[in-house]
Amino acid sequence: MRFRGAKKRFLQKAVGPACLQTFFGNQGERYLNLKLTADDRMAAFAITQVVLDEATLFNIAVDPDFQRRGLGRMLLEHLIDELEKRGVVTLWLEVRASNAAAIALYESLGFNEATIRRNYYPTAQGHEDAIIMALPISM
Repeated sequence: MRFRGAKKRFLQKAVGPACLQTFFGNQGERYLNLKLTADDRMAAFAITQVVLDEATLFNIAVDPDFQRRGLGRMLLEHLIDELEKRGVVTLWLEVRASNAAAIALYESLGFNEATIRRNYYPTAQGHEDAIIMALPISM
């Protein structure tokens, strides 16, 4: 799979140059990777690893040109449906404590805070907490 132009720039910005290889490396049976396209462009993507009856959302991003249109919610709802079909019981994710928009979206979908990793992310001002969230999917 090769990406050029706008798609590649979006991926590099969304996952960072160091993580771009992860996007392409997380393929196969253990992964559920989704993308949404609009106007022949990748508008959003999600990278998820499935291990037994649990899944971890590694990354989700919406291209800035397509934000505020409900694509993140649409992508997550589809992801949750697909995970339920696979018998996944819990979907886990981590989010920066300062990312209020993402936290509100996750909470609106039923995610709950499980724990906090203090000083997890380095920032220009020091460090920022990571919030670990979980969504019970099926039993």
